Amino acid sequence: KRYKALIGKSAVIPLINKSISIIGDDEIKIDFGTGALKVTPAHDPTDYEIGLRNALPIIESIDRNGRMVVLAEVPEKYHGMKINEARKAVVADLGAKLIKTEPLVHTISVCYRCGTTIEPMLTPQWYIKTKTLAKPAIDAVKLGKIKIVPKKRFEKMFFDWMENILDWNISRQIVWGPRIPVWYCLECNPEITLNFIDKDGKKVVGSYEQVKSGHKFEEIKSGLQSLSAPVDSVYSLQNPSRCLKCTSENILQETDTFDTWFLSSQWPLNALGYPDSEDFKYFYPTSVMDTLWDILFFWVARMMMMGIYRAGEIPFKVVHLHARVVDKFGQKMSKSKGNTINPLEMVEKYGADALRMSLVYGVAPAADIVMSDDKVRSMRNFANKIWNMARFFLLELDKFKESTGKELDFYSQDQYVILPESDKKIIDNLNTLIKSVDENLAKYRFADAAEGIYHFMWDELASKYLEELKSREDKDIALSVFRYIFLTCLKLLHPFMPFITEEIWGHLPKKTDGPLIISTWPKL
Repeated sequence: KRYKALIGKSAVIPLINKSISIIGDDEIKIDFGTGALKVTPAHDPTDYEIGLRNALPIIESIDRNGRMVVLAEVPEKYHGMKINEARKAVVADLGAKLIKTEPLVHTISVCYRCGTTIEPMLTPQWYIKTKTLAKPAIDAVKLGKIKIVPKKRFEKMFFDWMENILDWNISRQIVWGPRIPVWYCLECNPEITLNFIDKDGKKVVGSYEQVKSGHKFEEIKSGLQSLSAPVDSVYSLQNPSRCLKCTSENILQETDTFDTWFLSSQWPLNALGYPDSEDFKYFYPTSVMDTLWDILFFWVARMMMMGIYRAGEIPFKVVHLHARVVDKFGQKMSKSKGNTINPLEMVEKYGADALRMSLVYGVAPAADIVMSDDKVRSMRNFANKIWNMARFFLLELDKFKESTGKELDFYSQDQYVILPESDKKIIDNLNTLIKSVDENLAKYRFADAAEGIYHFMWDELASKYLEELKSREDKDIALSVFRYIFLTCLKLLHPFMPFITEEIWGHLPKKTDGPLIISTWPKL
């Protein structure tokens, strides 16, 4: 309301004495600062959208070296000046014309490596139109062909992303990665900007039209660092020896590389040898795709789009989104922040099984995991408890053999009816545990499954039954029942703590030989 009367009128930029239009736009935050906003469509994503809606001219004032460009719209004093220096100089030059200056806190983008301010620029990029790719992926989830777990939290997020998806920029101006398979004839595209090292080791930047008189094509090609082709450049998707239009041999490949997520989006296809390999025919679509929830859009959604587009079928049936490990302040761990925990050090200190179990136990689906030594240490103690249970059983087994001169019989279901009530009770509780673990695993509630096994083995088997066993007269029945329950628990625990369970399994007498990993899963 404060500025409504000014919309449609003009204002003059004092430094260059240029008249510009005053516009109104819903994007403006009237409660931030003065409620008025300068619009630079070439150097801000939001301003760019405002500029398109209001048909504003797009003027680039910053070059790729982070300096002010040499243009009529930029005062000569600022030509070639670094951006931060130019900002300070502008404030100083406005001087007395300013009503007031005051600091305002606002968000800026910075390089995640060095912290330098990132200045948005308009540059030619390669894009994929994604609206038509997104719809089949959306339909696959809506029709239940692909199930997202946990559904309640992430399915709506998936639909919000996909239904408002923008065109996908798949090009990057970095060295690492496959170069985009596009070739340009320089004679047909003389406006292409070239960045190369010449034969004398000097850096040269300029359009082909500008540099070709002083540098041969072979010199440009051998020293090429990067090129930037205008969006209307003519290109070939094949690598021709000569230009099909002018027959010139002065042809260069695009130096932009593919976005890593574009490459990763085709992983289910490429890893399985699409389209003709036996692996692809057998394993595609995959049953379950497990990954961290924060790349649901960057990776998972794009695998859906590319898989359906290229292969005509969904790449997987279930997307399970697991939890994220954070530091003690709740911040995502990253190398750049220096807040990571070295898992190898944790394994060395507490064991791999303890670390694995601590990443599952007590974790809500897709919730953040605050890592601490205390939690991993407690799981190490659980591993020690299991180990000591096995040692105790083997010692008791030796005592039984020495006193009776025979091997301990294996428990069979037929014996259930003649068992003491305490034995029946723990076997009943074991059956309840098996059913619970099966249900929780089927519903991807891994924490609930792990917690059930933990409490049964520690509270019921170790703290109660094992203590009662020590004073039992019918040691043969008690030991037989304990072995049956303990072996069953090792099977249930194996997916969570595979190393200690496999080791203990190898030392215990069993009906059949073979490693635990290929043994039969417990049944009621």
